[in-house]
Amino acid sequence: MNFEKQPFIVIWEVTQACDLVCQHCRACAQPFRSPLELSTREGESLIDQVAELAAPVFVLTGGDPLKRPDIYHLVEYGTQAGVRTSMTPSATPLLTHQAISRLQQCGLARLAVSLDGSTPAIHDAFRGVAGSHALTLDAVRWANEIGLPVQINTTITRRNLGDFESMVALLRQLDIALWSVFFLVPMGRAQAGDLISAEEFEQVFEKLDAISHDVRFDIKTTEAQHYRRFLAQKRVERRRNSVPEAHGVVKAFQDSVGRSPRGINDGKGFVFISHYGEVYPSGFLPVSAGNIRNQPLPEIYRNAPFFKALRNSSNLKGKCGVCEFRELCGGSRSRAFALTGDPFAEEPACIYQPRALATAS
Repeated sequence: MNFEKQPFIVIWEVTQACDLVCQHCRACAQPFRSPLELSTREGESLIDQVAELAAPVFVLTGGDPLKRPDIYHLVEYGTQAGVRTSMTPSATPLLTHQAISRLQQCGLARLAVSLDGSTPAIHDAFRGVAGSHALTLDAVRWANEIGLPVQINTTITRRNLGDFESMVALLRQLDIALWSVFFLVPMGRAQAGDLISAEEFEQVFEKLDAISHDVRFDIKTTEAQHYRRFLAQKRVERRRNSVPEAHGVVKAFQDSVGRSPRGINDGKGFVFISHYGEVYPSGFLPVSAGNIRNQPLPEIYRNAPFFKALRNSSNLKGKCGVCEFRELCGGSRSRAFALTGDPFAEEPACIYQPRALATAS
């Protein structure tokens, strides 16, 4: 894909209202909707622009999208516009079997729910509401019953790092299409003290690579762009040692939601629209490039100076700027901004030393 012209993923934060109180919520969500939210008509216009961009993946997120009464209409409108739509509802009493069935009838392509611990004690502490763990597993089961593909989102922090193996054991028992592993960006309610170390990133990468060959679901990372560097190094290491590539087991699900292409990053194949229309490179990088109430989304994505700067790897600083993996990886621009105030600073959670620096030393 040409990321200068077309994003792979468009995410619309339809509301910041949510009945959970998540420890790591980037949006600091609250129970009530804002009067500044995009209206139904504005939402339809946004969906039309997503269709114009021909973005393969469109995600309705929040807060909790189910807090919007028009959410079913918006899903149906997107389906009729030819936009493959996913949703990330919160595990609250609003997420019922009836709600999931209705979403599927409206054309939802995939349901994504968050699961941050193998036990209620770990997950519910994360989410701030008792019973969220059980509701999440119920939602997975209900979606399975009607054949709606399910994605599990897990945010790795210091609070649940020790639960990794138990979490994988639980996921092996579920029928899911994808495990999306998020790595913390300290913003909103998320604290820098909950961020795991760069060395621990590598340890998690090692585990993800190891299990990816024998689980029946795909695995992707979010805000861990250097996992691609890790996998590239692993492939070279295996070839050097004459270890055959593991092809893995047949995946359980194939659905209409594609996999991210190589090199995608904040503002580079990825765009986020806030509940009041601000256009950001990512939900974790709150630097606005414009508002869809004033400019069309395609114009902002393609021409906004900040987006164009993010897509130019020559703007990267520190070791990211000289790294031989900068086009494949590029580091988390969101985490760099959160921890340094500079979206072009080097990835703070990467231990890799580029060859250029090693040679210079």
